[in-house]
Amino acid sequence: MDYIFETFSNSHCTWYIIHRTFNLLKFVFRSKIQKLCISSKTKTVLKRHFFLFLLLLPFYTEGQILNIERSRLQKDTSKVFLFKANAGLNVYNRSAAADDPVNLFGYNVDLNALYYPGKHGYMFISKFDYLKINDSDFLNFGMVHARANFLREEAVNYETFVQYSFDNFRGLDPRWIVGGSVRHSLIKTKKLSFLYGIGGMYEFEKWQVPNEEQFIEVNFFKSSNYISVRATINEYVDFNMVNYYQVGYDRSISGFRHRISNSTILNTKLTEKFAITNTFEISYEDRPIVPITNVIYSFRTGLSLNF
Repeated sequence: MDYIFETFSNSHCTWYIIHRTFNLLKFVFRSKIQKLCISSKTKTVLKRHFFLFLLLLPFYTEGQILNIERSRLQKDTSKVFLFKANAGLNVYNRSAAADDPVNLFGYNVDLNALYYPGKHGYMFISKFDYLKINDSDFLNFGMVHARANFLREEAVNYETFVQYSFDNFRGLDPRWIVGGSVRHSLIKTKKLSFLYGIGGMYEFEKWQVPNEEQFIEVNFFKSSNYISVRATINEYVDFNMVNYYQVGYDRSISGFRHRISNSTILNTKLTEKFAITNTFEISYEDRPIVPITNVIYSFRTGLSLNF
């Protein structure tokens, strides 16, 4: 199938926008409304214009484990360099009264590049999402990831990576990781690939305890491993599934911390230019650093246009 970046095909997924916006509004109306300085009249306006928000908030919340496998070059290996940039700006101003403003400002920027000059490959992925309501920062997420894949066409190849990210919505700022792994392709044909990766990384995180001014810093080494399956079922359907497992010993709790993540993508080709992409992602962390939700999941579906 003629896809280059699976991760870029969901940029304007309507149902994901609905899901994300619903969660944002629940957060506004229930837990953080006082901090946003929004009056009761303004709450009514926000509720009244719920469907308008669906069109204005194409923002994302990323999991702790970045799915790199779905960002790799799939078919067109004749292209040495690929670059894609997406950017969006949202400005909204609607008030219940002249002295009761509702000002929404937000943007999202994605910059992604692949460079495959020969034996080796280099990847750069970045994403920034920001949303401000009145004078309060509501959503502020960013991530920059760089990776080098050595001897990428060999059955056994190697990679190193570094990543910086922050997620103020969940109280994480910053997160640094640096590491590497060995990849082994067990099956590699035009229609099917099956591989696993075994590696390690160093991780540093700084978290804010919810609803408090307390911060917690952690840093430790982790084992980072994954299994990837990609299959072209026929000329119209493409399937991709990646399972990640990370574990590290944290001396501050005298115990291990485990993370498990699954990403499943089903691409259905409608024409030479149009395709439907369905993505389901779920991640689980047994011992979050701070008391937050330890299971995160999302389902996204959308129409992609390929040139």
